Amino acid sequence: MPELPEVETTRRGIKPHAVGQVITEIIVRQPKLRWPIDLTISKKLSGQTISKISRRAKYLLIEMPIGTLMIHLGMSGSLKIVTDQAVVKHDHVDICLSNGKSIRFNDPRRFGSVLYSPKGELHTLLKKLGVEPLSDDFLDDYLHQKAVGRKIPIKSFIMNNQIVVGVGNIYAQESLFLAGIHPNRAANKVSKKRMVNLLHTIRLVLTQAIAAGGSSLKDFTGADGKPGYFQQALAVYGRQGQSCDRCLAKLKHLVIGQRSTVYCPSCQR
Repeated sequence: MPELPEVETTRRGIKPHAVGQVITEIIVRQPKLRWPIDLTISKKLSGQTISKISRRAKYLLIEMPIGTLMIHLGMSGSLKIVTDQAVVKHDHVDICLSNGKSIRFNDPRRFGSVLYSPKGELHTLLKKLGVEPLSDDFLDDYLHQKAVGRKIPIKSFIMNNQIVVGVGNIYAQESLFLAGIHPNRAANKVSKKRMVNLLHTIRLVLTQAIAAGGSSLKDFTGADGKPGYFQQALAVYGRQGQSCDRCLAKLKHLVIGQRSTVYCPSCQR
């Protein structure tokens, strides 16, 4: 599933081709995604100039004077810049631009979404989202304060989008390993010092993943069609049974919140 680094990589790839361009047409080949696409969307948005492409959590926001097109990649979706490339299977939506290029949405599993919000309206899916981990609002004591009284596993805690957005399964495991925190430790039992360290580790892991173009464990490629390479640096994710690169102990596996979790029993406590 594309996570925050993959979505941010996509945003950066699309931005120079799309900002300042006029939408000439939106072609919807398959409207039945996670939520049905409004089939009047082309009529509504044709002639609109794209003023900004931003990101909120895992949502890409294509902003125009009259509103915002909000795209979620779901489990297997991708956005690419195309010119005259032939349409292939699962190419569900084209956002055609005045420069002759198109933003093409491909989604084999159709768990993604393309939704529209008029100007001045915050979409309900964005209303309860927590802080952005790469923003100035992710202050040193933020996680520690939020963890007060919370007995849930620290891994589930940092993956809660109402607390901090975009820390998906891959990056939660990697962050906890680097911070030396056992993924099943209760959030309220992590000291302030260790929680501050975890906060900085989350930032570091996400920043490094973005610089590497994200991960390409299954379906993800960037807007240019190239895969991300962060998976080559993974310390624990998907490595159960292998030796820890740090201490050589055998990496163990458990399930937390119905998500597979790999950790080092020696380095993480």
